[in-house]
Amino acid sequence: MKRLRELVRAAGDAALQLTLPLFEPPPAPPERPAGRRVARLGEHFVEYTLQRTRRRTIGFVIDDAGLRVTAPRWVTLAEIDAALQEKRSWILRKLAEWREHSHRRERLTIRWGHGERFTFLGREVTMHVSPGARGVELNEQRLVVGLPPNAAPEQLRDAVHAWLQARAREVFAQRLPLYARRLGREPRRWGLSSARTRWGSCGPDGSIRLNWRLVHFPLDVVDYVIAHELAHLEHLDHSPRFWATVQALLPEFEPARRRLRDFPDDLTLS
Repeated sequence: MKRLRELVRAAGDAALQLTLPLFEPPPAPPERPAGRRVARLGEHFVEYTLQRTRRRTIGFVIDDAGLRVTAPRWVTLAEIDAALQEKRSWILRKLAEWREHSHRRERLTIRWGHGERFTFLGREVTMHVSPGARGVELNEQRLVVGLPPNAAPEQLRDAVHAWLQARAREVFAQRLPLYARRLGREPRRWGLSSARTRWGSCGPDGSIRLNWRLVHFPLDVVDYVIAHELAHLEHLDHSPRFWATVQALLPEFEPARRRLRDFPDDLTLS
């Protein structure tokens, strides 16, 4: 145990510089919460939670809490450490990915209050609560919201959401016909979606739904989702013919596609 504490202290500075949800070494093992342990993976010291379960194999889960290891009750600590060493590269890579994911999610989360910011069609807008204003109005890069100074964050959120949904309907109504004409085919109908996991959808009956939260993104992203869903009117799959149709509608669609693909899938902007 003394040797472990010496190793932890020796690695302190290096560990703190890593962009991973690794650990701040506790001063002494007795102060570590129950189930928390430390493993040395190459040059890194990683703290993890050990859970004993009835499962038959050793499992690894990485989330906001860091690394969690589940193992049968009969598996020894030496065997668990061996499994950690075997999975070392995967664990370190996934921890780094999760940390980056968490940073992006933190940057993109909207905080509802006077002076806070969000993006509208790709440009930054600052919310300004004004008791003397009526409704919601965009003035240059300032979104003026007519609410009392003591309005709850939920009131501001609801007012801004209603404004954004109205703007989304306007933007989609302008952009969708442009690409429908290129395709030579109109959707049977279209409407707004509030889905938490999809930016758009196309039903077998030819109806299209577009997520109103797309108005946070620049127009090239909006256009990509519209082109994507319209292409499904021709091909209800993601075959090479489908992607050829998307490209015919929007030749430079790849950057927008990558931007949406890299967006944290457990976060919707507002």
